[in-house]
Amino acid sequence: MRRRYLGAAMALALATALGVVALAPTAGAGTTRTYIVLYRQLAVAGDAAARIQSAGGTLVASYPQIGVTIARSSNDGFATTMKKDLKVQGVSATNNFGIQAPDLAQQGSGGTADVPAVTTVWGDSLSNRQWDMTQIQVPEAHAINTGTGVLVGDIDTGIDFTNPDLQANIDVANSANCVSGLAVQGTSAQDDNGHGTHTAGIIAAAANGVGIVGVAPGASIAAIKAGNSAGFFFPEAVICSFMWAGTHGIDVTNNSYFADPWYLNCKNDPEQRAIWMAEQRAIKFAQQNGVLVIAAEGNFADDLAHPTLDQQSPDDTTPILDRAVTNACIDIPAEIPGVVSVTASGNRVQKSFYSSYGIGVTDVIAPGGDTILFDQSADVPNGRVLSTWPQLLPQTCAATRQVFENGTLYCYQQGTSMAAPHAVGVAALIMSRYPGMSANGVTAMLQNTADPLACPDTAQYAFFPSVNNDAPQVCAGGPGYNSFNGHGQVNALTAVGG
Repeated sequence: MRRRYLGAAMALALATALGVVALAPTAGAGTTRTYIVLYRQLAVAGDAAARIQSAGGTLVASYPQIGVTIARSSNDGFATTMKKDLKVQGVSATNNFGIQAPDLAQQGSGGTADVPAVTTVWGDSLSNRQWDMTQIQVPEAHAINTGTGVLVGDIDTGIDFTNPDLQANIDVANSANCVSGLAVQGTSAQDDNGHGTHTAGIIAAAANGVGIVGVAPGASIAAIKAGNSAGFFFPEAVICSFMWAGTHGIDVTNNSYFADPWYLNCKNDPEQRAIWMAEQRAIKFAQQNGVLVIAAEGNFADDLAHPTLDQQSPDDTTPILDRAVTNACIDIPAEIPGVVSVTASGNRVQKSFYSSYGIGVTDVIAPGGDTILFDQSADVPNGRVLSTWPQLLPQTCAATRQVFENGTLYCYQQGTSMAAPHAVGVAALIMSRYPGMSANGVTAMLQNTADPLACPDTAQYAFFPSVNNDAPQVCAGGPGYNSFNGHGQVNALTAVGG
């Protein structure tokens, strides 16, 4: 929006000397929106709250360690006004609120959860259905290590604090609700979606005789709620989450999402750049404080190394418009430097039909489920991964995917969202087995102990081109490293020295 200057040359000179060009806020008010305010330096002005107020907004949270504030305003001219502040590098609204983008991983056979039990010699009462754990040799690894002494931060939609398969391992004191952009400690990080409870179970469901067992059942897990009930992970929440992780002793974070509203966030776009840089700064802050960041690559069958079209963004508006993209546009957090990016495999030990991938992007592959390219058997009834689910949210898990055990609800799901927490669990086992190992060392061990996988026959992926640009899925590289599998499928046993 165009704005009027205050008029007096004296006033303009004074404002410039103070580092801000003070412009009168627009009289008219619009929809209340949240904004990322990115400062030029890794610092926040001491009078940031007053500057934001003078522009017609309210300060929500301040992160001086990375030079970012979160603000909220119903003033349509807020961003324009704040950009006149000479200390500010960029200002971006983070949301419009609307309809979430479709997820290819939700396609495929629904299957049935009603299958006969088979004999198992490992785990809890539902572990016979945990094909994903046997595929990466978790039972054998548990004879050596279970992840004791490691704190995992699950940046997701929260965790069900009452879940009997998780309750013993949840670190309430280091949990927080970051949805507003300002962390609220404790049980306010209760899951109101289901997704976070599912990923948490894969990581650290307790070995208690009932239900399932996580990859690292000896680890502690903190719920860092960044996703709202609709499953959106807006920038203010993502930034808050990594700042929380970096200041609360978190060893490794799981990130089974892309940061909304931009599926591919373009640093060469002035409106997206502030978001891109602020999120990168927050992730880097966490990494510099010893946090290993592991992320899912997404479920759009995209070659992230060669993006050309984004049909998902912004995913909180209607209609969503096509836009041309280049390598200046990335999936956050999966493509941020230093982040371990994970693709999904099915029970045939090959990349799932929906999983995105890319040379230079993919680090490892892990079980995420595959309802189409899988071998059906008694312990793989529908190709999906079974894990914990909030007892009070049965409506968010399809009836055909529900399993009840001792009155507790479990749910079958598939996606790279399920793959990343398997890698996180293995990382937790490594950290517990080798205390003091750096995050970079854990990354190297995670990669070096993975089982190498050669490129599969891509003819079977012909019916599943990229959701965004219809490009065929093509695997590039050799068995040691390729775009589908990275360095290979994570292996819990070899990771702990077995």
